[in-house]
Amino acid sequence: MAQLRVGIIGCGRISDLHALGYENLPAARLVAVCDNDRGRAQTKAKAWGAERVYTDYRQLLTDPDIDLVEIVVPHYLHAEMAIAAAQAGKHVSVQKPMALNATEAEAMIAAAKAAGVKLRVYENFVFYPPYRRAMELIQAGQIGEPQMIHIHLGAGSQEASWPVPLRAWLWRFQAKKSGGGLLVFDDGYHKFSIVRWFMGPVARVQAWIDYTTVAPLHHVDGPAVMMWQHTAPRRYGVMDVTYSPKLRIESDYYSADERVEIIGSEGIIWINRCTTRTVDRPAIELFRQGKTTAYDDMPTGWESSFIACTRHFVDVIIQNTEPVLSGEQGKEVLQFALAALRSAELDGQAVRPVDIK
Repeated sequence: MAQLRVGIIGCGRISDLHALGYENLPAARLVAVCDNDRGRAQTKAKAWGAERVYTDYRQLLTDPDIDLVEIVVPHYLHAEMAIAAAQAGKHVSVQKPMALNATEAEAMIAAAKAAGVKLRVYENFVFYPPYRRAMELIQAGQIGEPQMIHIHLGAGSQEASWPVPLRAWLWRFQAKKSGGGLLVFDDGYHKFSIVRWFMGPVARVQAWIDYTTVAPLHHVDGPAVMMWQHTAPRRYGVMDVTYSPKLRIESDYYSADERVEIIGSEGIIWINRCTTRTVDRPAIELFRQGKTTAYDDMPTGWESSFIACTRHFVDVIIQNTEPVLSGEQGKEVLQFALAALRSAELDGQAVRPVDIK
């Protein structure tokens, strides 16, 4: 196949990390940028070396020179744009969460299948090197049979992280546009995806979500706690979410304290890195047979996960293989996240993700 030509729709804060994967990549290059703010689109196009600028995504989709589109826009626009892109014959990479509900996700999947194009949900966390190494250790039997996963997500003060424009925050506080809260649904989608990746599908979820007021009519969904049972026997998980606006977390990106513990029948894995670094410990630690082994011989910058995620999908298109996350996998993760929200509405009643529409 000739070099893939790519268009990015949406030039918000996270789009810079999407563009990183195309730098010095012979198999694909960015040729077009779209944003409803022409000035912003022109600035990004210049920075990324793209020669075409659009302010209407429909115009970009009529461009016959574009093979693949990256959709990096607010959540409520994902389904509309992904379906239109598939119908225009473009391969589609859509940011997480893939849609606002399972019905939208199914329509996206159906549109891609009907058009014969690839659809994937852009989930960089499963490409983060420490997570990949942890999976290698699990697959090598280093902790025996996995039984429990515990994830901590802690949001801290934004003063020591990268600047995020106000416009990038405001729509996230509107449920009709965001689909859910900043932490449990939006950022939480990443965590639900790695839970599924490490431990398999989830059978039922229970959740309790509190809210913290940050401004009039603006609330953050934390603190919160979720627990779940996997479809595989003897597998469970817990995720706790905290919001600590006075907690300073040094980060090149978002001020998110993310740590994972996976406990098996013969050992334990701790993953101490992700978007930022909060504990002075190795990226990965493995406890097995009375001994702790540290693993620090891998990239730990969050940007490395974006580069690998972007290039994975380029390889998928060229080699005609299946992506991570596929549309079907992305829908499963979406239902997992939505089941947690629904359980919290029902005061912790168990909810099955497969029942979420």
